[in-house]
Amino acid sequence: MRIAIMGAGSLGTIIGAFLSKGKEHVELIDVNKEHVKALNENGAAVIGTIKENVPVKALTPEEMTGAYDLVLLLTKQVFNKEVLANLKPFLTENSIVLSLQNGVPEESLVSSLGENRVIGGSVEFGATWEKPGVSALTTAVDSFKNNAFQIGELDGTITERINNLKEVLDLVGGTVISTNLVGTKWSKLLINVAMSGMSAALGCTYGDILKNEIAVTSAVMLADETLQAGSASGVEFTELAGIHVGVFKLHEDKSNLPNVISLAKKIFEPQALLKASMLQDLEKQRQTEIDFINGVVTAKGKETGIRTPFNDLVVRLVKQAEDEKIVPSFDENIGFFKELIEKEI
Repeated sequence: MRIAIMGAGSLGTIIGAFLSKGKEHVELIDVNKEHVKALNENGAAVIGTIKENVPVKALTPEEMTGAYDLVLLLTKQVFNKEVLANLKPFLTENSIVLSLQNGVPEESLVSSLGENRVIGGSVEFGATWEKPGVSALTTAVDSFKNNAFQIGELDGTITERINNLKEVLDLVGGTVISTNLVGTKWSKLLINVAMSGMSAALGCTYGDILKNEIAVTSAVMLADETLQAGSASGVEFTELAGIHVGVFKLHEDKSNLPNVISLAKKIFEPQALLKASMLQDLEKQRQTEIDFINGVVTAKGKETGIRTPFNDLVVRLVKQAEDEKIVPSFDENIGFFKELIEKEI
């Protein structure tokens, strides 16, 4: 099987390393020429909670040739138009494109690539790009080995190709086949909305959020708004890493807030070292995926009549940071969440 990893950043470097270690024919494709050069010369170095260095083959999009049996799509949604146009010539009718992007991009991918080519997925581990050729795994090793991916056919069926894909991804970490892809993607979206959104809006790690009562309270309120907006849109949420995200439901009984906060601290503690990719984008003065993460909740909220004040605030703060090309200040922005909590709870 010939495999392409489109977007060999923090996650793609780690995935590419373990697939290559498993003797799969893998090409790590990235626009960062310095990163590609380092990967080819020094191998993919994985640091953090695990240590690996694996020889890999890396190239830029201009160097792609032939056709791929499987493409793991890890680029940011903001670049999808360009990425997909570049990818199409290297796909056959039987090629599989596994979307491992943040948010819920499957509908747009199907319209561009065709339904038969697209399988949806969710990455359940975290990583930070350190420097060319080096990525840090920020998830605890046990969590990584047990819960690395969820994947699923768009119609929820269990097929031969989805089972084959699971075998490939198991070379990286534990892979679960979902029969409710939309619910799986929205469940992952909920986690990104709550923790990545706050990480970007406050300029901090997940651990910094968990240690601050205002921040962690805001995170669970973001999750609750996601549950409301998704449910109003017909989404049936699912489990992630053995936890059903419905535990964050608060809108019918906010007296349960202390218990939900305690649970959130326990659930996310293994991810304490993680810094949201959106925050990493702000640090590099790049456009973030905020419109495809918290922005999805605000948009669905408007469509369904659900109020989303916490998501509205996160979107505003992150877009402000984008426009001003700054990294958000925790001490400054936490005040906005304090005011909102006092108003809403």
